[in-house]
Parts: sequence; structure tokens; C-alpha cells
Amino acid sequence: MLAVLAEGEVHLVGRLADASNHAFLAEVTAAGETVLAIWKPVAGERPLWDFPDGTLADRETAAFLVSEAGGWGVVPETVFRDGPHGRGSLQRWVGDPGEEPDYVVDIVAPDAVPAGWLPVLSGEGEDGAPVVVVHEDSPAVAQVAVFDAVINNSDRKGSHLVREGQAVRGFDHGVSLHTEDKLRTVLWGFAGRPLPAQEVDRIARLDAALADGGALDEALCAHLTIAEVAALRRRVRRLLELPAYPLPGHGWPSIPWPPL
Repeated sequence: MLAVLAEGEVHLVGRLADASNHAFLAEVTAAGETVLAIWKPVAGERPLWDFPDGTLADRETAAFLVSEAGGWGVVPETVFRDGPHGRGSLQRWVGDPGEEPDYVVDIVAPDAVPAGWLPVLSGEGEDGAPVVVVHEDSPAVAQVAVFDAVINNSDRKGSHLVREGQAVRGFDHGVSLHTEDKLRTVLWGFAGRPLPAQEVDRIARLDAALADGGALDEALCAHLTIAEVAALRRRVRRLLELPAYPLPGHGWPSIPWPPL
């Protein structure tokens, strides 16, 4: 799959109209195999006040490298390459574009929280009725929450998570891996819980892979600054020293907007 994404011919099928930056559905073909992917060119990135310009596609790619190195498997296969409109990130599309994704975050009435789901945020719907943002309480979703803490994800909306078989895949990691603490997520239902042993093992695996001068260090430095890689190491070691899901911080919004 990575070889197809890295070497295949990219044909744009259409633009995703609701994306804040330019994003295109693409067909990628190599050696007779065609896969659907999401193409995000650097040239189509909208400047942000708190992230350096022209770095979102690199951060998408770095998030995939971290996900694979720790064994989370959250981020679909992603490469950084040349393509239509210049350099950008190309990521495998999950699911059928013509079907509604199977989400693990929802908005329900306060008395309709499903069994096995956790409430996160209370509010009002468009009609003024009370609603609650909830997410699934499952190992697969809890795994994503750990990964988000590791990469310092500043935009984990509910629509960025979909089920694929037994796994939960996450998208849109362009505003992650900053040096400052910027964790914003809808997965606060796990906040304060001890990390499962399996998640501690994944963090330890990533810590070992981040050794100076190693293959992962070299790969990440092609997409991030030295300071950003160092901040990643600090977050990893902090989680190993205090193996618990983070609590919402102060001085920075802890919920992305909109949450879904």
C-alpha cells in the first residue's frame, strides 16, 4: 500500500468542499493496483496563527510515522511526495466515499447516552434542547486518546474518527506535534484514568525508537524541527513517568470547535 501511494500516478477525482484547507479525493495507481486516497498539497494550506506556514502536510506524515513506530495503527498509510499542485501528503482513504462512516463520537440527548459510551460535554442543540457529546468507551478509542496525547493533537474532532473493522482510524493530524501543549480533543471521557499496560508498552516502544540518530529520528526530522522532535520525546517520557490519561489543561481551549 505504501509503495502504491509513494510511487503511483495521482489522479484527482474531486475536491472536498467542507475542508478548511485544500483537500482532494484521489485515485492512485501503480502496477495495476488502484487505491483511493486524500491528497493535501502544501500550496493549498491556509495560514494559521499558531503553526508555521506550509507545515501541515509534514505533520500529517509525521503523525503516521509516530503511529506506526508505537504500534497504534491509528493513522492510515500516509506519504509525503510530489503530486498535483506540488508537494503534499497523500493518505489512504478509509471506507466508501458514498457511504456514511461509522463514527465513534456522537451528540445525544442527556437521557439517551448509549451503554458503553462516555459523556464529555453538555450543551444545547440548534433548537435549544439540551444535548451531550459522547464517545465510545472501548480499547480502540482509548488507544486513540493515548496517541493524541503523544502527538499533542490540537484538533481531535468527532468526525476525524471512524471505525474500520475492529480498528478506529484517525484523520487530520496537520495541527499536531507542536512544541507547546495544545491538546484539544473530544475524547476527555478517559481523563485521569491509569493507562492500560498495553498503552504503556506502546509508549515505551516509541521512546526506544526515538533514540537520537535512529531511523525514526531521521525520518521525523525530515518533517519536523529539532525542537518539535525534542518536545515529542518529552511528552513520551512524561507519560511513562506518570502513566495516566491527561486532564484538560488551563489557558487553552480543551475542546475543538466545532466538536464534531
